[in-house]
Amino acid sequence: MRHSRLQLFALAALLTVSGLVRVQAQTLDECRRMAREHYPEIRQYELISQTEQFNLSNAARTWIPQVVVSAQATYQSATPTYPDVLANMLAAQGIEMAGLRKDQYKVALDVSQHIWDGGQSKAARAATQAEAIEQRRAVDVDIYALEERVEDIYFGILLLDERIAQTEAKIGLLQSSFDKVCTYCRNGVAMQADADAVEAELLTARQALQQAQVSQSNFRRMLEIFIGQPLADERLPRPAMCDLQSRESARPELELFDARLDLLSAREKSVVSSVMPRFSAFAQGFYGYPGLDMFKGMMSSDWTLNGIVGVRMSWNIGAFWTKKNSLQTLRTAREQVEVQRDIFLFNTQLRTTQEEGEIARLRDAVADDERIAELRRSVRMAAESQLANGVIDTTDLLRKITDETTAVLNKNTHEIELLQAAYKIKHTLNQ
Repeated sequence: MRHSRLQLFALAALLTVSGLVRVQAQTLDECRRMAREHYPEIRQYELISQTEQFNLSNAARTWIPQVVVSAQATYQSATPTYPDVLANMLAAQGIEMAGLRKDQYKVALDVSQHIWDGGQSKAARAATQAEAIEQRRAVDVDIYALEERVEDIYFGILLLDERIAQTEAKIGLLQSSFDKVCTYCRNGVAMQADADAVEAELLTARQALQQAQVSQSNFRRMLEIFIGQPLADERLPRPAMCDLQSRESARPELELFDARLDLLSAREKSVVSSVMPRFSAFAQGFYGYPGLDMFKGMMSSDWTLNGIVGVRMSWNIGAFWTKKNSLQTLRTAREQVEVQRDIFLFNTQLRTTQEEGEIARLRDAVADDERIAELRRSVRMAAESQLANGVIDTTDLLRKITDETTAVLNKNTHEIELLQAAYKIKHTLNQ
């Protein structure tokens, strides 16, 4: 018996914890987090990192000695020969010099090592890193925009929840009034038209409830798609009110502008390095005929081993002709980024001012909503008593019921809209 009780207690505790976790997963912060993790673009971060590593690896490998293996076989129309006078003298002594053969062969190995590449590899690494950072910041902007969409849907569900709740409350009042009016009709105190009026209003309210429930279901389904898992049946909890710490913007778009400027700076360094001379050491060895000793090749057609070592300088003078235009193009692009930043800051300031005005308006509205709802409730309760005494008709009662439910709905709606406005300005500034 004790063992069974322990099992039941453990099961109840597990179900309670599961319920708490499920409710916690439906908060606004959790929905934003799950949406970020579920959004397909999140995989871009890993792909960007992989591409960056590949490009950095390629840039580093430019300092690895370059080895080239080649082989060739040629046939020439003419080859160097001894002068006729020298050939005749050698022939008189019984020495025949045939000269170089016209068919020649070579198997070669060339090795070169950069000594100084004019800063090209360093500029390439810096450009690769700057480009990867710029791509990450662009993904950050997209993910941040996703959070705003999740917030809009979340608050949309909260508003629909309130509309459904108040519509259900209105239906309850109408149903109660309909039952009373039907009793009055049976007792001859009210006419059938009064009952019909209440019933028509009741059916209209049920239609409105059905429409709100359909909209709520659609919004919840959209949120489930964003977060990648089903929502619990409970109502979504209202988030806590948030306050701004400052009016300074910390949006990811600003980091994206900085990353673009850094990328342009890296590309400017690449342009500068393109006009610098490059020095490298090289070694070449080949086995073939003829070798480096031309005279020996004239005397013998045997293949020989040969080698050359040295230092080489290369300088692409043609890069000077495009350097000025390339740098000017990058400077123009830098000015464009600065203009885009100024436009963004201007629009952010404008939007912040508008949202602050909206918050002030909603705060004033919320301050009066509670009293308005209380007064409307008092008027409706008095109207029900007046209807029972025959002082007013059902039309007046229906209007009072509508006024009360509208006042309560406005109160709850304004509270949610105030929350939404506070989170909007928080999102606008990324505070």
